[in-house]
Amino acid sequence: MTDTMSHMNFIPFESFEVGQIQKFGAYEVTEKEVIDFATKYDPQFFHLDQDAARHSLFGRLCASGWHTCAMTMSMMVEHMDRSGRSLGSPGIDSLRWLFPVYPGDVLSVKMEVLDTIPSQSRPNIGVVVNKVSVSNQQGDVVMEFTSKGIFSRQQE
Repeated sequence: MTDTMSHMNFIPFESFEVGQIQKFGAYEVTEKEVIDFATKYDPQFFHLDQDAARHSLFGRLCASGWHTCAMTMSMMVEHMDRSGRSLGSPGIDSLRWLFPVYPGDVLSVKMEVLDTIPSQSRPNIGVVVNKVSVSNQQGDVVMEFTSKGIFSRQQE
């Protein structure tokens, strides 16, 4: 184990219950960040140019959905730094961008435990399935996905 890992707080699998909810985050989206991200990763006109974006379906400059994912991950890691970490993730399912994210929006996260699945092949770990909802300051859900996190099981 690296020195960095020895100082991390890992959450035990048994600490999760179906229906458990965590709310966290307050990420302010800036125009500069929207344009910088889009320039490098998603250079579509409605992410890059305020004037051109006025003629898009969004009506103004908006963040890439992939940028919304990255901002969400930032909030999740910041939350993990305070509350504890998983051992990683086998992925996400059902990613949906439901509402545009605009510069000036303030995003927050709600995670609800949908299931806890002890591993059959590796009895020292389990998977926690969460519904992750990202909302703006008006309470509009802008993105949802189902995440899976791997956690250590307490040894009996």
